[in-house]
Amino acid sequence: MKMPITAALPLAALLAACGPSPAPTPAPKAADVPSVEELVADPVRLKELRRRCITERPTMGDLLCNRVAEAVNQRFFGDGKVPYTPPKEPPKF
Repeated sequence: MKMPITAALPLAALLAACGPSPAPTPAPKAADVPSVEELVADPVRLKELRRRCITERPTMGDLLCNRVAEAVNQRFFGDGKVPYTPPKEPPKF
């Protein structure tokens, strides 16, 4: 199927207008990213990183943002070793 020149010119101009795509930023290495324990110990830094991961996740990287999310969970839930202690008397409805 032959394409008329009048239809090919706008397509060629459109493709020529597209520049090369920017190079992807390299993902940070695991050694450069703080551990979950470090983040749990520093709540001010954790809060700032959490805010940045929400707004800038593509630039922050999945590894860091996943660790930030895990640190937030650990701070919220604690160590998970608190036993359930039911009340001695059942509630009266």
